[in-house]
Amino acid sequence: MQQPKLIDLPTPPAPSLTSEIATMSQFEKNFSDRLFLSRLVLTDFRNYSRAELTADPRPVVLFGDNGAGKTNLLEAISLFAPGRGLRRTAFNELPRQTGSGNWGIAVSASGPDGAFDSGTGLSNAGDVGNRREVRVNGETVSGAGVLADYFRIIWLTPAMDRLFTGPASDRRRFLDRLVSVFDSDHTRRVVAYEKAMRERNKLLEAKNPSSAWLEALEKQMAETAIAIAAARREAVSCLSAFNSQNQHNAVAEFPRAVLRIEGWLENLLSENPAVNVEDNYRIILADSRSEDARAGRTLRGPHRTDLIVHHEPTGMLAASCSTGEQKALLIGLVLAHGFVIKGVWNGYAPLLLLDEIAAHLDHKMRAAMFEAVLALGAQAWMTGTDEHLFHEIAPEAQCFRIDQGSIEAVSG
Repeated sequence: MQQPKLIDLPTPPAPSLTSEIATMSQFEKNFSDRLFLSRLVLTDFRNYSRAELTADPRPVVLFGDNGAGKTNLLEAISLFAPGRGLRRTAFNELPRQTGSGNWGIAVSASGPDGAFDSGTGLSNAGDVGNRREVRVNGETVSGAGVLADYFRIIWLTPAMDRLFTGPASDRRRFLDRLVSVFDSDHTRRVVAYEKAMRERNKLLEAKNPSSAWLEALEKQMAETAIAIAAARREAVSCLSAFNSQNQHNAVAEFPRAVLRIEGWLENLLSENPAVNVEDNYRIILADSRSEDARAGRTLRGPHRTDLIVHHEPTGMLAASCSTGEQKALLIGLVLAHGFVIKGVWNGYAPLLLLDEIAAHLDHKMRAAMFEAVLALGAQAWMTGTDEHLFHEIAPEAQCFRIDQGSIEAVSG
C-alpha cells in the first residue's frame, strides 16, 4: 500500500491589506488578538480529494446541502485539538473512500506566538495503532498533544443537543474537552489514567496478579486522578464565576448555567489537601481490589464523574428543560467558555466550530449568538444548509458554498 504523505505548506506570504483596508470593518481590523486559520488544505480526507480554503480572521460561514462536506471541514480543523476530533472517528476511517487510503490536513495559522504551519495525517494506513503523524513548521513532533500548545478549539455539534439527557460519560467527555482548552496537559492525563485503569482491570482478572505491578498502576492512577479532578474543579470554578458575575453582556441573552461537579474525588478535594486525597485514593484502590475484580471494573475514580447543569432562570435541572432551553443553555455555556479562555490565554480568542448552529434558533437567539461571536472576536466556523440564516452576520463574515467536495467563496 502506498505510504501516506503529509502536506508540507510553504511559508505563506504576509497578507497585503493595502487594497482592502478601506472597506474592512472594525472587526476585521482588530484581528491581532485571535487565533485564526489563514489556509486549510485537505488531501483525500472524507469526501475531499484535494481542497483548499483561504481565509482571514473574520467568522467563516459554510453553507450547502446535507452531505456536501460542511461538517467534514469542521472535523478536519478539530483534529488539531487533542483527541480524535468532533466525531471521535478512528483515524483509518477518515480517508476518502476512492482515494489512496491515506489522508492529510494542513493549515497555516496565526496565534499568540505569531504565524505557524501545521499538518497531520495517517502515518501508516491500516496500522493496528491507527497512528497519525503531526508536524509543526515542517518538523515532526511527538504526539498530537503538542498541538494543544498552538491551538485552542471549542465545538458544538447537533449530536450535543442531547448532552443533558444522555449518559454521564457524554457530559464527562464534554467537561474534559472544556478543561483541555484551559490546561493543555489535561487530555494526556486522562489518557494515562484510563490506560493504567484498563491495565489494572485486566490484571485483576488473573488468578494471582502481581502485587508490585498493581501497586505501580495504582500509584499512577492516583497521581493522574488527582490532577484530573483538580483541573476539572478549576475550570468549572472559572466558568461559574463568569456566569455568576455576567462579566460580558454579549451572553446576557442566553440563560445562565449553574454548574456542579458530581464526583467522589472532586468533592474530597474541596475539603482536603491534594496530597492527602492522592494517598487516600491509592489506599482505597488497594483495598478494593477484590471488589473491583468481582465487578470487572474500577468502581471509584474520576472516570465516574458527572457534570450537573441547572437552568438558572428556573432552577430546573437542564435535563428537565425544554429542548429550546437546553440548546440556549449549551450555546451560552460554550460562548462563556470562549470568553473565559480569552481571559486566561493572553487575550486570544479560541477557534469556534459551530455545526448547524443556526438551525432551530429563533431570530432573536440567532442574532444574539452572532453578536456574541463578534464580541468574542473569534474566528468562528459556522455551517448551515440555508445561507439566509446567516444574513445578520454575513457583512462581518466570509462565506463559502460547499458542494460535494468543492469550495467556492461567495460574498462576505
